[in-house]
Amino acid sequence: MEEKPVAIDYDDLHEPCAFRADLLVEGLVVVELKAKTQIHPIDKTQTLSYLRLMKLNVGLLINFHEAKLIDGLHRIVNRYGGPQPG
Repeated sequence: MEEKPVAIDYDDLHEPCAFRADLLVEGLVVVELKAKTQIHPIDKTQTLSYLRLMKLNVGLLINFHEAKLIDGLHRIVNRYGGPQPG
């Protein structure tokens, strides 16, 4: 697996690699991967920031440090950017 470099254009600023998304699925869903004893609010904020910068609506924050994977899944929704699903 290889991280996806994400370019950001803002006013006159062009940054070809502003950050690296862990996964980008079909150009629509950002997936941020963690292996931490606990997910903190800053982890969710980071994923939401990625969504806003990329003008996407949905992201997944997955923490692999859980006994059951379902307990480590967090759906993050950006309600303020990009086209809204029908």
